[in-house]
Amino acid sequence: MAGFRSLARQVRDPRCDLALRRYSLRKCLERFAPYGHRATWDHLCARHGFGPEDRSPDPAKLVAALDELERARDIWLAYEEEFADRRKREKHDGLRRPPSGDEWHRNVWGGNGVARCDSPREHPSAPLDEVMRRLVTALAGAPGAHCPVCGTSAIVWRQVLKNAPWAGPVCTGCGIVVPRPVLTDDTVAAAQQAARHTVLASVA
Repeated sequence: MAGFRSLARQVRDPRCDLALRRYSLRKCLERFAPYGHRATWDHLCARHGFGPEDRSPDPAKLVAALDELERARDIWLAYEEEFADRRKREKHDGLRRPPSGDEWHRNVWGGNGVARCDSPREHPSAPLDEVMRRLVTALAGAPGAHCPVCGTSAIVWRQVLKNAPWAGPVCTGCGIVVPRPVLTDDTVAAAQQAARHTVLASVA
């Protein structure tokens, strides 16, 4: 199975058939897709001016989309490396039990779904590398009450999501399922409480 870098080389190779170059870019999203595969693809298509079903896109647009994806991936992989080093130091110092946020990290290792969007057409409009930079900054800091990507406090609890995690806090501003480690317990509890009230009101 080809890795991300091998697929990226195919996207850039002018000797490759255009259909293969497009296919290779799609396959890159199986290795790194911050919003999930479909939402990340929709984002790249929208930002670089080719249709999701376009079978003959401009090769320059494919390469520009790959460039954006690679910049975001580099930021995320650097964060993962630093995170792994920190865990090693913590274990060496006797902290064997991982913090609660580590479960979230295990589920998104490699960057797939790190800022998952439940709807493929609702995702941040900013470049992927900027989104990854904001997210990494938030993960390295103290939990807060706002979306790390768009800064809004309009976070709602969705009990039924299409992909894992099957329930969680969703930003109504940019559409991401907000990573639990970046939110305070009070913020999550408030979103859950509001969701329960909404359910009870609809039943009454």
